[in-house]
Amino acid sequence: MLTRPAIHLDHMVDTLKAVAETSRLRILVLLAQGDLTVTDLTEILSQSQPRVSRHLKLLLEADLIARYQEGSWAYFRLSDADAAREFVDGVVARLDRADPVIDRDFERLAAIKHRREERAAEYFSLNAASWDEIRSLHVPDKAVEEGLRKLVGDRPFQSMVDLGTGTGRLLEIFAPLYQRAIGIDLSREMLAVARANLDRSGVTHAQVRLGDITAPPVERDAHDLVTIHQVLHYLDRPGVAIREAARLLRPGGRLAVVDFAPHELEFLREEHAHMRLGIADSQIGEWLEEAELDLENTLEFAPQGDAGKGLTVKLWLARDRRILLAGADLAADTQPNTQKETA
Repeated sequence: MLTRPAIHLDHMVDTLKAVAETSRLRILVLLAQGDLTVTDLTEILSQSQPRVSRHLKLLLEADLIARYQEGSWAYFRLSDADAAREFVDGVVARLDRADPVIDRDFERLAAIKHRREERAAEYFSLNAASWDEIRSLHVPDKAVEEGLRKLVGDRPFQSMVDLGTGTGRLLEIFAPLYQRAIGIDLSREMLAVARANLDRSGVTHAQVRLGDITAPPVERDAHDLVTIHQVLHYLDRPGVAIREAARLLRPGGRLAVVDFAPHELEFLREEHAHMRLGIADSQIGEWLEEAELDLENTLEFAPQGDAGKGLTVKLWLARDRRILLAGADLAADTQPNTQKETA
């Protein structure tokens, strides 16, 4: 029998006071759908920024939500504390989603997320043909590719999925190892580039498909390697993509993630549609744990010269832990191993 986290009497009274207001309840419902900024909430609630900020302050004081900073943007999310999260989940679950006010809030939330997706899609479409060149301005591609090969190893395997495949570069890199592979991307222009690159490289045992990586159109529990290369920082809810990637893995399969370490290059958000200024190790760890994956190795590639002017690239390799339940031997040490390299 599960033991529910206890809440002291006085804290429960403060919590109930904080929640017992229409706008604050609406905020909790919205944050249950994902992280949002004050600007997002102001637009959805149709209230002034000072008023929304006041509501957020009261929810923060009650430890029901948390705040984090990414460059000049402040994001809000539900608290990670067990007691607070269980309380909020219980309250939100009891609300009628068909209520006119909540329904309208969800419509506005959907519009905000649609605009975000359009910005990213437009960026990809405008830069599809030159994506590799743009990426090379920020990432040491050759070093990262060698690092990926190092972590994955040279043992052949059956199936691979590349989520957010872009130009299909990872499908090319691992072509000698897999028997079949699928690349998923939302941009038709990107898929056209990927197909051309695979044709040019003579890779005939890989295909690319149009699809959303948070609901990938491929079979579950069937793949040895899933890769997510420089994609998470474009997503509204990266943790969802991690969980979906984990569902694609067969027992003992591996997930390789490549992304930027936290940084303060605000222009990447304004000019290149980055929703997150890098991903922290602690955040990756939380997402992997939620997806029931075990972190095995990490690699870090620091920029040359002044680190403040460049981007550090991180590689994380995780494994589906179900192999342990089956009693099979791990191919690699299951203790996390962190290495740093200079590109």
